[in-house]
Amino acid sequence: MIVAMQAGATEEQVDAVINAMEEVGVNVHRTTGEFQTILAGVGPTAGLDLTKFEMLPGVLNVHRISAPYKLAGRAFRPEGTVVEFRNGAKIGAEKVAVIAGPCAIENREQIFAIAAAVKAAGGGFLRGGAYKPRSSPYSFQGLGIPGLELMREAAEANGLLVVSEVMEIAQIEPMLPLVDCFQVGARNMQNFNLLRELGQVRKPILLKRGIAATVEELLLSSEYILSGGNYDVILCERGIRTYETATRNTMDIAAIPVIKKLSHLPIVADPSHGTGRRDMVPAMAKAAVAAGADGLIIEIHPNADKAVSDAAQTLFLDQFEKLVGELRGLAAAVGRTL
Repeated sequence: MIVAMQAGATEEQVDAVINAMEEVGVNVHRTTGEFQTILAGVGPTAGLDLTKFEMLPGVLNVHRISAPYKLAGRAFRPEGTVVEFRNGAKIGAEKVAVIAGPCAIENREQIFAIAAAVKAAGGGFLRGGAYKPRSSPYSFQGLGIPGLELMREAAEANGLLVVSEVMEIAQIEPMLPLVDCFQVGARNMQNFNLLRELGQVRKPILLKRGIAATVEELLLSSEYILSGGNYDVILCERGIRTYETATRNTMDIAAIPVIKKLSHLPIVADPSHGTGRRDMVPAMAKAAVAAGADGLIIEIHPNADKAVSDAAQTLFLDQFEKLVGELRGLAAAVGRTL
C-alpha cells in the first residue's frame, strides 16, 4: 500500500501514520520528496481497510500497489530517484553519466592510462573488474583486491569514482573501502542472498539485467536491495539473449523507456555487452541516450585488441574520446548534458 501525505503534513502526523501502519503488521518505507512524503507499506495489506488510514490527519490519499514490486515502482518516488555520490556526482539527474574502463584490471600501466582517458573525456566513473565471472574456468579470473587497490589509486589520481563487480557476500567487506558503487553482474541478478546483503550496505548498487530476465524480474531483483533500506539502486540494460546470432546479445533499447515508466530508479545502458561488437557500440550508445538512459557503461582499453577479457567489444581510447564528443551533441538534443 502507498500512503501519500499532504504537502504540509507535520512530522507528528507522519509518525502517527507510520505507527498506525506498523500496528497492523506492515513494514514501512519512507521517502520524502520536494513537496510530499510517501509511505510504502510492505506486508499483509490485502485485507486491510484503507479508509482507516485515509481518515488520519495529514493523509492525502491511500491506494494499494498492484505490481509485485512495491518499492521499485514509480508510485514510491513519483519524481524519480537521483543517486548522489560522495563527490557530488549524480546518476538520474540532467547529466548523463559516463562510466568507462576495462573489462578487467590487468596492471598499473593499463588502469592509469584508462583513468586519464576517462577524465580527459569528461567522464566521472572508472569501472573495471577485479573479480571476473567467466564462462570458462580457464579464462582470466581477475586480480582481486590488489587489482582493486590499483584502480582506486588511479581513480583518486584523476578525480574519478570507482565501480566494480561484487560476486559473493564474502567480497563485500574487503571491497567496501575501495569502491564507490557495487556492480551486480547479469549472472548474479537473481542471487537473492547477495542482493539481501547489499540491501544493508549504504553505498549505491548498479544492478545489471540478467541475460534472460524480463523487466519485471529485474525490478523484483531490485526490490531485494530496496527492502533492506538501500534506496540507491541503479538499473542497467546490458542486452539479453535471444535467437539472434548476429550480435553477442540483443540490446533491448525499448526497456529503457519501459523502466522509466514503471520505476523511479535511474537506468544506465551498457552497449559493450549489449552487442559484443566494437563497431556497434557507438550506435547503441547513441540510441540509449536518445531513449532516455541516465548513463552509459563503456569498455575501453589502450590496446583493445590485446585486452585479456572481452577484446571484441572494447573501444580504443581514441574511439572512446570521439564517441563522447558525439554524444554531447545528442544529449543536448534530448534536453540532457554529458
